[in-house]
Amino acid sequence: MAKALSHHELSKLIGSIYDCALDPERWEHALAGIRDALNAQTAVLHLDDLTNDRLLIHRTVGIEPYWLEQQAKHIPEIHARLIEDLSTWPSLDVPHVVSRHIPQTYLETSRYFQEWLKPQGLIDVMSFFLIHTPTRLAGFAIARHKRQGIITGREIKLGGLLLPHVRRSVMISNMLDMGTIERARMAEALDALTCAVVLTNGRGAILHANHAAKHMLRSGGPIHDVHGILQAKIPSASKELHSAIMLAAQDDASIGKTGVAVLLTEPGLPPVFARVLPMAGGDLRAGMDPAAVAAVFIGNAPDEHDAADMLATAFGLTLAETRVLASLLAGHTLAETGASLHIASTTTKTHLDNIFQKTGVSRQADLMRLVMQIVPPGGQPVP
Repeated sequence: MAKALSHHELSKLIGSIYDCALDPERWEHALAGIRDALNAQTAVLHLDDLTNDRLLIHRTVGIEPYWLEQQAKHIPEIHARLIEDLSTWPSLDVPHVVSRHIPQTYLETSRYFQEWLKPQGLIDVMSFFLIHTPTRLAGFAIARHKRQGIITGREIKLGGLLLPHVRRSVMISNMLDMGTIERARMAEALDALTCAVVLTNGRGAILHANHAAKHMLRSGGPIHDVHGILQAKIPSASKELHSAIMLAAQDDASIGKTGVAVLLTEPGLPPVFARVLPMAGGDLRAGMDPAAVAAVFIGNAPDEHDAADMLATAFGLTLAETRVLASLLAGHTLAETGASLHIASTTTKTHLDNIFQKTGVSRQADLMRLVMQIVPPGGQPVP
């Protein structure tokens, strides 16, 4: 049985995951840490083209080159099975575990299991999902060798703790329009980004704002500078933002889902979100500005139609519910949504209630946060 991870070891691992937001070349190192923490043989970070059964991004550790080549022939089967299971999946936060979710009768006839997993001595696979759309699937997965045994509750729990950090790292890297941020030229690198970025200390004091952030602060946007402290115009958003920054100051592991997507704008306005990246724990980030504990990335929401389609796929929304969701994501009120779709207010409310029930939220603000947790930011489409 694998030993429990100490708090220091968990924080160090999460720190390595967040370094990948600024330097994607570090993913192999982070994946090796995830693999070892979960007592597995292999680990993979992937982005799949479901339409053409291709792997667009495939970072791996623990898989020999021969088996990587052989895996390509099994991609259609892997996709078909995951698409079938995800059609009724309760949540993208729930992992898919072969030993728990795939019938033994299927494994006995599966070419993927019999010709690829079994010859390598791999007996179980656990997959966590970051993005699921009609054409794309992204996530990370680990596979266990027979000497390690099948996935247990320990690995499911620990993988669940890592999931929001991997998701945040991938989200923020999608917002960047450059590959890496060099430590020696941090200010110049941040200024080259089109999204607004603010570095803060544990109190939320502004240590550095790039050009886009300075413009937002001066122009009366959703954030402002109050005696040197970063604040959101909306009090509730400001409270959530500072809660995430304070947790980031404690250690990377504490922040969890807090600050994954903080809605900064009032209802009826085009939504703008902040995402908080802890700065202190990783090797790369610690060298950028020793006093910074958090980097706050601020950007627009994704296209409402793409976002609504993604949620429709993930949570089984009907066409009518998807249209209502797209209108709400565009910033329209419930009354405006009903009028534009030519449906009664009671019908619009019923559709919204159904959306809440299927997605597990109870407020429109929480619905927007859910969108930002599973949909790439606008302006940076998935390849």
